[in-house]
Amino acid sequence: MDKELNVTYITLGGHVEVNKYRYLYFLIMLTVFILIICFNFTIVCLIWIHRNLHEPMYVFIAALLLNSALFSTAIYPKLCIDYLSEKQVISYPACLFQFYLLYSLSGSEFLLLAGMAYDRYVSICKPLQYPTIMRKTTVNIFLGIAWLVPACQTAVAVLLSADMKICNFTLNGIFCNNLIYSLHCVSSKTLSIFGIFALLDVGLFPMLFILFTYTRILMISYCSCRAVRKKAAQTCLPHLLVLISFSILCAYDILIVRLGANFSQTVRLIMTLQAVLYHPLLNPIIYGLKMKEIYKHLKRLFCQAKVI
Repeated sequence: MDKELNVTYITLGGHVEVNKYRYLYFLIMLTVFILIICFNFTIVCLIWIHRNLHEPMYVFIAALLLNSALFSTAIYPKLCIDYLSEKQVISYPACLFQFYLLYSLSGSEFLLLAGMAYDRYVSICKPLQYPTIMRKTTVNIFLGIAWLVPACQTAVAVLLSADMKICNFTLNGIFCNNLIYSLHCVSSKTLSIFGIFALLDVGLFPMLFILFTYTRILMISYCSCRAVRKKAAQTCLPHLLVLISFSILCAYDILIVRLGANFSQTVRLIMTLQAVLYHPLLNPIIYGLKMKEIYKHLKRLFCQAKVI
């Protein structure tokens, strides 16, 4: 690759023995991507079709699953192309665009989970005020904030990175995450400070809000009757499982830049694939099996399919 191309193209150096296992890698990634799209859109379509699922809680679930599908679309098609290519490369503008999609959607995930936590808090702790508080307008505001705030913040980080001079043309990963900062000739204090601010704004603060709301739910349901405790367990447990899964993914993504040098390339690849595989694949399974109304419609759908 000549000097001019080196300025434009980045080599994705996190792959392991692509030439030997390229078709196996491709088959696994393609299968996982198809499953993610099918699982997530099945639940989204059920929520869209059935009117009894047009409640704020299910609207947030649909938004979360749509987010997971878009997140996977930003990663898996490129991985499939790479495994069938002789060289695993990506142009720097395309790399920045993938980075933008990954982190704007990741930020949206935390804010959507915060919106779901608030919905459960109002439903369980203030049931009489629920219809007044959780109106359609309120839900739309939550959704707008969840998608617009991370998108705008990540756009700033991308614009700052686009102006940075690149000295390293090999990314020690399989897609463009925050490892792109290692490509820059010098570290940017502005980028570092903005990154901390963005992490607090769309990561830590929503997490603290979620923990606060679920603590309040736990305290009130503990002092209430059995029916309230059962409702809290049925509706809050899936959200907590998803929150834990996604928090582990984000923690790994942040730590890999700091600790990446301590792991072998094979270990980094396995950990990276686990981070982007479990969450979007397990989300629809968790909600499909644990949410009673969604499970009913899923069961009816598959029973009709067997009859046909």
